Amino acid sequence: MIKPVALITGASSGLGKATAEHLARTGWRVFGTSRRFRETASGNIEMLQLDVCEDDSIANCVDTVIERAGTIDVLVNNAGFVLNGFVEECTLAQARSVMETNFFGVVRMTNAVLPHMRTRRNGRIINISSLAGLIGSPYRAFYSASKYALEGYTQALNAEVRGFGIYVSMIEPGFFKTGIVQAAVNAGQPIEDYNHQRAYVDAYFGQGVRHGSEPARLARLVERICRSSRPRLRYRIGPDSVWLPRLQTLLPKRLFTLGVRWYFKLD
Repeated sequence: MIKPVALITGASSGLGKATAEHLARTGWRVFGTSRRFRETASGNIEMLQLDVCEDDSIANCVDTVIERAGTIDVLVNNAGFVLNGFVEECTLAQARSVMETNFFGVVRMTNAVLPHMRTRRNGRIINISSLAGLIGSPYRAFYSASKYALEGYTQALNAEVRGFGIYVSMIEPGFFKTGIVQAAVNAGQPIEDYNHQRAYVDAYFGQGVRHGSEPARLARLVERICRSSRPRLRYRIGPDSVWLPRLQTLLPKRLFTLGVRWYFKLD
């Protein structure tokens, strides 16, 4: 039997790696990408070098997958990173870098794959968003901004391409046990006035990741979306990703904002 083909960005660690490994075990031909590693094979996963901020790198990656496998049935846009720091501590260059990777990287990858899927009148695109794309996260404002942009983009794209048999979905995870904290980039111009809040928020995010959900849970959700005949636009996964947005909807805006400031000890 011909295996369906999945292309997963950011597959060398964390959620991307777990997803690649799960799909490979369940009958998919999986191409994973990483910015740092040369082309290699990892078990049943064919790894390719890719920088989602470079058009030539993206074109080479997509061409290689189609040349080897003949098709791309599913694109999982997972590559991204976190920028830690309060807004005025982050340089403009850092803010742009987050948007280039987390948002425009998705746009570039999607634009490279869409013509192929549109010709075939079939395909799935799954964008990994975040709870931070539903609620503005203090200390991670630019990460939140990139995910908020991804939310609006994905909703509009899904409406545009549905008529071609292409379904676009996004997963909005809360805390998961990954290396996201260790891989985060810190603000380039720290300000002493924020030192106390920074220490608390760093500890909060670290604890959230340590007690978060297992990546395999998200991997199973990706497979379910891939195999669904009519996947939904949004999938929230993880307790915090479910109850916090509901709380934001139920509470008066002023009260919710006060709660966020209290919770993060910003007063």
